[in-house]
Amino acid sequence: MVKQVIVQNEEGICVERELGVHRGTKHGPLVIGIGGIHGNEPAGVVALQNVLRQLRQSQLPFQGKLVALAGNLRALRAGSRYLHHDLNRLWLPERVQLLKAQSRNFASTGEEQEQYELLAAIENTLIGHVGPAIFLDLHTTSSDGAPFALISDTLTNRRLALQLGVPLILGLEENVEGTILNYINDLGYEAIGFEAGQHQAPQSVKNHEAAIWLTLVASGCLTAHDIPAAQYQEQLRAAAQGLPSVLEVRYRHAIQDTDQFVMRPGFSNFSSVERGQPLALDQQGAICAQERSLLFMPLYQKQGEDGFFLVREVKPFWLSVSAWLRHWQTDRILHWLPGVRRLFGNRNALVIDRHIARWLVLPICHLLGFRKHTQTDGMLIVSRRRQSRSN
Repeated sequence: MVKQVIVQNEEGICVERELGVHRGTKHGPLVIGIGGIHGNEPAGVVALQNVLRQLRQSQLPFQGKLVALAGNLRALRAGSRYLHHDLNRLWLPERVQLLKAQSRNFASTGEEQEQYELLAAIENTLIGHVGPAIFLDLHTTSSDGAPFALISDTLTNRRLALQLGVPLILGLEENVEGTILNYINDLGYEAIGFEAGQHQAPQSVKNHEAAIWLTLVASGCLTAHDIPAAQYQEQLRAAAQGLPSVLEVRYRHAIQDTDQFVMRPGFSNFSSVERGQPLALDQQGAICAQERSLLFMPLYQKQGEDGFFLVREVKPFWLSVSAWLRHWQTDRILHWLPGVRRLFGNRNALVIDRHIARWLVLPICHLLGFRKHTQTDGMLIVSRRRQSRSN
């Protein structure tokens, strides 16, 4: 049974960790929706509750299970992105392992306690489940703009994200570490990040609901005939009209509190910008676009570590080439390229000597799903997500 747990107060919302569970009459996929990992983004929490309530009332022929979780409860109550640390930057594997080895009372900050509790809720949900498990991480942005999806670039993640009909962003994991989306993907599960629009816009809740329903269809919990799937797809396509279907992150402008960073007014998500165009100010002066591109997630709030990103379109031709290369497992011969070798003990990682491997080596690695970069002793290490557990 789904209970209504949202209670409005002057600033934020009060929720329980488990927003609700909906079980079908037949065994099937597990879909885990997470809303409010940032406390100033309540739209995902509201949308999950709305979908759960509609599922209970409609008695649709549901297969599998939908579990809805809330992220940062303390920040949601305060109506703040976070209290001490960004909960969506704490999911580095070594940090999670340390957290799991400790007790809940050992956590020193509110976000560490939130992470401990959210991790336990996720692991308890996964215990005993056999079959596909799909995660949907729901967010909103501080600026106005179209909804979009974020994934780690696996073919299964692509399939799930592209059915939403919104721009798909690739390469964010190269620029932002410690997100829950990256952590879940590293476990081998399918996962999509969905950004529905501006934090307080009523349309953001509706866009989240559409994304949840369409993911339930794509996962196999429902069929397209059970819900107005075409209507939800048209809603999201209309919101993203005129934008490329797939884009890649080209640049991230990282910031610190001491930078005194301020975006110039008037930008929205996916605004076109020209090379050299002033985008923001900090204590060093004007910050300009490095190339002609689309402005992505400009920061119009006090908290955050990302001032803005720049993205550029990926042509559908290259997506087709990428899928074909992966189908034929061309990655098995990447180490034949000059200056490229396999990382010892890890079949999903390559070591690239940039003094030898130049020109198209890195774009080729991108096509085959090797996207996460680290630098060690002058060598570039690229890695990819392991195959989904549901494959």
